[in-house]
Amino acid sequence: MNASQWILFILAVQLIHFLGTWKLYVKAGRKAWEAAIPIYNAIVLMQIIRRPKWWVFLLFIPIINLLMFPVVWVETIRSFGQNTLKDTWLVILTLGFYTYYLNYSMDVTYVEDRSLHPKSALGEWVSSIVFAIVAATFVHTYFIQPYVIPTGSLEKTLLIGDFLFVSKFHYGARAPMTTIAAPMVHDTIPVAKVKSYLTKPQLPYFRLPGFQKIKRNDLVVFSWPADTVRQFFIAEKGVKKPIDKKSNYVKRCVGLPGDSLAVIDGYVHINGKQTVLPDRAKPQYTYTVYGQKGVSSRVLLEAGADDFTRKYITSRINEQQIKALNKHILGANRTPDGKLELYTKYSGIPASVIQKYRLSLQEVTERQRSVVLTKENAAKLSRNSAIDSVVRQLSASGVRDVSIFPHDPSYQWNNDFFGTLYIPKAGTTIPLTLKTLPLYKKIIKDYENNTISVTGNQISLNGQVTDSYTFQYDYYWMMGDNRHRSEDSRAWGFVPANHIVGKPIFIWMSLEGINDGVANWKPRWNRVFTTVSGSGEPQSLFKYFLLLLAGWFVFDYFRKRRKKAKQ
Repeated sequence: MNASQWILFILAVQLIHFLGTWKLYVKAGRKAWEAAIPIYNAIVLMQIIRRPKWWVFLLFIPIINLLMFPVVWVETIRSFGQNTLKDTWLVILTLGFYTYYLNYSMDVTYVEDRSLHPKSALGEWVSSIVFAIVAATFVHTYFIQPYVIPTGSLEKTLLIGDFLFVSKFHYGARAPMTTIAAPMVHDTIPVAKVKSYLTKPQLPYFRLPGFQKIKRNDLVVFSWPADTVRQFFIAEKGVKKPIDKKSNYVKRCVGLPGDSLAVIDGYVHINGKQTVLPDRAKPQYTYTVYGQKGVSSRVLLEAGADDFTRKYITSRINEQQIKALNKHILGANRTPDGKLELYTKYSGIPASVIQKYRLSLQEVTERQRSVVLTKENAAKLSRNSAIDSVVRQLSASGVRDVSIFPHDPSYQWNNDFFGTLYIPKAGTTIPLTLKTLPLYKKIIKDYENNTISVTGNQISLNGQVTDSYTFQYDYYWMMGDNRHRSEDSRAWGFVPANHIVGKPIFIWMSLEGINDGVANWKPRWNRVFTTVSGSGEPQSLFKYFLLLLAGWFVFDYFRKRRKKAKQ
């Protein structure tokens, strides 16, 4: 919706409200015209239903207002004596239009001194739940949002199974653009597995003022620009999503608006200089590890590696054993001699499972293995006498990877040799040629809503031939620290400013094996209650939290005891 459409929509809502309530305003001792003035009519209505005026503020906050409207509808009919369960359901199920029946067909009387306290324990409980949801939704939408790391693109900086608190206010909270959506969920309602929102109407992009700008190498949560999946991790026909309902990603912002970025030998360069990452950043690359006598999994684990596959061979296996192994293996393959190869992740097959099901397994110790390592892990591994070489894998310069942005044959780029490209800054003008067009076409067409066409060597923008373009918004370049196993801006390009969600600030829980079923969850206590940013190794504040919690319970106990003694 554009501005004029929103004005018409708001006027229509005001007209609907006026037509359905003006007689009720009169019966409450007000003037009929007071039901017609935007905002003022809401203030008067709060006086009529004897609720605080600050509720008006909640009626104009997207998503929060969806929760408040039914409350106000119910409070309105109860102010005119309609207190039955039937009346309550009628006003909710008719989306408030039940007030039309009261307004025109019923001779209702205004109850000026009605009690505002629930008349039953159930009513008290429902009232508490409603306002708890309102408060939680307000905090979730505009201040702090919980988030869980689902993939290993930032290992070992953030781990799969880290539960984060993401600050919305550091960069300024983005007001919801999707106006009709279920509270406290993202794009899908749990259990039901159905879409949690309506695509229309949409509010224009608006961000509240923040107290911090995105800095280079910040970890940032953002709406994935290329998202067309109905549910995360489920491959199916694509869907078009509103910006604020796209899947949330977390990456490191390696490039800011106005930067020139290149990746050389796998290392990020900004404005011609290799970028220096914070000391907590743990960039990883894929290495080829070779040992004449074989590269054992034990040696890899001792070096700190936790992203490699293991292979086992068995000559016989029954159905019960297969069922026991299913939760541990990634895949299986039948060899020409009839044996079965089993592939697992780095943790392998637990000894307890092997013993319980009497499995006859032999792990294959190959001479050459592909392993994801940090620079420190690689150095430690290379010092092991059982290892002959540890070589970082690199794509050759000038060899095109078709999965790499901008997906055009003119650009022979890959994960390790990429760029140079300019990251757009609002207000900056660039030459627009057939060479540069593939880099910025998606921005011009999809993010900034222009029509663009090419005829021969001429580029037309909104029907006019042009040789330059001025960007309307800022853009960012996001990459994962797991450089060879991260789908990031190298795959889908720039991240617009209106896709920024917030800043990860705190790990409140961390579970190893989060994707392997509840039975395999293991808390990483050293990561619980740790900050995301800062220098040095993360230090858990969990014991201090427990001490603080215990202190509160002691204080509350004596406070209540002293209060009881005074009565």
